[in-house]
Amino acid sequence: VLPGVLPPPGSMSVVEHVREMAAAGLHSNVRLLSGLLLTMSGNNPELFSPSQKYQLLVYHADSLFHDKEYRNAVSKYTMALQQKKALSKTSKVRPSTGNAASTPQSQCLPSEIEVKYKMAECYTMLKQDKDAIAILDGIPSRQRTPKINMMLANLYKKAGQERSSVTSYKEVLRQCPLALDAILGLLSLSVKGAEVASMTMNVIQSIPNLDWLSVWIKAYAFVHTGDNTRAINTICSLEKKSLLRDNVDLLGSLADLYFRAGDNKNSILKFEQAQMLDPYLIKGMDVYGYLLAREGRLEDVENLGCRLFNISDQHAEPWVVSGCHSFYSKRYSRALYLGAKAIQLNSNSVQALLLKGAALRNMGRVQEAIIHFREAIRLAPCRLDCYEGLIECYLASNSIREAMVMANNVYKTLGANAQTLTLLATVCLEDPVTQEKAKTLLDKALTQRPDYIKAVVKKAELLSREQKYEDGIALLRSALANQSDCVLHRILGDFLVAVNEYQEAMDQYSIALSLDPNDQKSLEGMQKMEKEESPTDATQEEDVDDMEGSGEEGDLEGSDSEAAQWADQEQWFGMQ
Repeated sequence: VLPGVLPPPGSMSVVEHVREMAAAGLHSNVRLLSGLLLTMSGNNPELFSPSQKYQLLVYHADSLFHDKEYRNAVSKYTMALQQKKALSKTSKVRPSTGNAASTPQSQCLPSEIEVKYKMAECYTMLKQDKDAIAILDGIPSRQRTPKINMMLANLYKKAGQERSSVTSYKEVLRQCPLALDAILGLLSLSVKGAEVASMTMNVIQSIPNLDWLSVWIKAYAFVHTGDNTRAINTICSLEKKSLLRDNVDLLGSLADLYFRAGDNKNSILKFEQAQMLDPYLIKGMDVYGYLLAREGRLEDVENLGCRLFNISDQHAEPWVVSGCHSFYSKRYSRALYLGAKAIQLNSNSVQALLLKGAALRNMGRVQEAIIHFREAIRLAPCRLDCYEGLIECYLASNSIREAMVMANNVYKTLGANAQTLTLLATVCLEDPVTQEKAKTLLDKALTQRPDYIKAVVKKAELLSREQKYEDGIALLRSALANQSDCVLHRILGDFLVAVNEYQEAMDQYSIALSLDPNDQKSLEGMQKMEKEESPTDATQEEDVDDMEGSGEEGDLEGSDSEAAQWADQEQWFGMQ
């Protein structure tokens, strides 16, 4: 019989009909027929042979798996394996009768190993990783296919069993030397780039146009050791090669690296480039949404969220993007719910953990927030923003000592760059004893990167405390020479007010508000100046402000209690 062509109906048994329908992808039909046949078999055990019962159970379980009824599928797969065990015993005791029909039937029995793999898939869908590991562990090493080793490697990694994970990834590469995700898995587990490259060397040398692969491995080795600068340079060199130009994965990695390096402007540019090449791109869009929200581009964030929900609501990214919109609109309960929904869809989503952690922190639930930031650090030990979130929690709960220990650890492990220097300086600023140290650290950071916004902001904060407003104005003007940032314009406005340069201060507040219309502090600065300019209207305006303030507060509280109801009922299905 030719593949895909059914044999004449008259010559087939009913089980063969089920098998052919399963092979043809007619899952709903298989489910109905196999269900009826299994009932018949239960009522009359002599109706089907043990091998036929095994087949019926497997095909029925497969159809349940296709319908996403994973728990039911597991129970049927388990019954199938018990049937197979009984079948093996009887076939050992009773020699073959030589019946011609039995030979092809035994040949096309569903693979027991495939059944175990399907069971493990069900367990992972049910978030029962231990059961998935147990069932795959039971398969002898020699019988493990590449997909079994790959699944085992990922499960071991998630469970923190690093040595077993490395062994399984290496086994995948031994069987399939171009399994790039297995390569990334090994690099993420601190296996040296040179060792990983040696496992693919024969293939690279024997196949034309694969010379880029060793550079690719080198680039991602830098990514996983946290060497962002060399990773960016290496990926840029790959991206410039004409054969790999405009590769969406490389652009996404570049965007992520720029983000990690604190270069938000280039990160946004690369995300936009990747998005234009692939309008259905989901990976990395949570970081992109977060960056847009931080810049106050909330309308763009809302549009991005809508677009991503249209692509897939089964990924964490659209929920995170929508959550960023809520968070930066100060609707923290809603952000918390959306973050939790994202984690439910993907427990490895670092951005979802950071969103939920930040929402919890802003709602005053600092201890719960700390748990989320720690989990984010476990998943992404090279991402500075995970540590920043945790340190902010420590500072919010006045645990300056813990914050200092953590900041020092980050400084040692990720190296002395502008970001780690600034993070350490941020903690030093909280303690009057370490003010001078903070100053030295910030100067070092700004020597390395004069345009690093966080360092500029913290240095300005220090100069403000010392009332060195002229120095602060010079620092901010210099930083704004090559970039435009809402916070920098607003702080410059504050400094100009301090030296009685009211008109220019007003201009700076206006620029800040044009960049982020939701920036409350710029609005307050502007309103304060307007009051001082027209003292006669001051009392009237104060009343209006109080009314506006109370109205806004009411809105926020309303939206939060509303979101809390959604969180309880889990009935929020999309963007509003």
